[in-house]
Amino acid sequence: MATPKDVKLFGVATSGYCTMVHHALQLKGVAYDYVEVDLKNKSEEFLRLHPVHKKVPILVVDGKPIPESLIILQYVDETWKEHPLLPQDPYLRSKVRFWADFFYQKMVPASYTIRTTEGEAKNKAVEEFLGRLKTLEDGINKDVHVHGPFIHGEEPGLLDVILGQFKTGSQLLEQRRLAGVKLLDKEHHPPLWSYMDAYAEFAVVKELKLSPYAHA
Repeated sequence: MATPKDVKLFGVATSGYCTMVHHALQLKGVAYDYVEVDLKNKSEEFLRLHPVHKKVPILVVDGKPIPESLIILQYVDETWKEHPLLPQDPYLRSKVRFWADFFYQKMVPASYTIRTTEGEAKNKAVEEFLGRLKTLEDGINKDVHVHGPFIHGEEPGLLDVILGQFKTGSQLLEQRRLAGVKLLDKEHHPPLWSYMDAYAEFAVVKELKLSPYAHA
């Protein structure tokens, strides 16, 4: 397969999903152009690229649009072979995909419920979120992590890229919606906290934080 020549990412600076794609492209050493999308005034070009959900991020490779962050991340890994984000072993690769899907299907909806509810409903959502977080942490440690500072070992991989935004997002949610309640902390989740700290200090990630489109 020929190496793509024209790569463009449509995103929003404050979106953790877009930052995941930024990180994956940077880890791979891919040259690309970035287009900031005004979600309140979406351009005709953007709407043509993703007429179904009309959401960011969208990666456009040689004129072909790829939507949805998890799909984009896997596409990037399959297209550019440098710094693989997924393990070579098929069984281990299936485990990584399982826990990536668990994050999207279980953790994200629970966090949305926390943001959009009050009272008993929110308390129930927090309890559910923490239970799923424990399941995620135990599953990663049992199925994926072997050694090294990152979830994927000595270098960051797909789950590191996905969960790299998780700590910041959880802290913002705590500040805005959950006074006095911790969703993620070093005391209760030392493995996840350690992985995320290692990822935040990784050279490519630190450099990207200085860019105008990084997720602060």
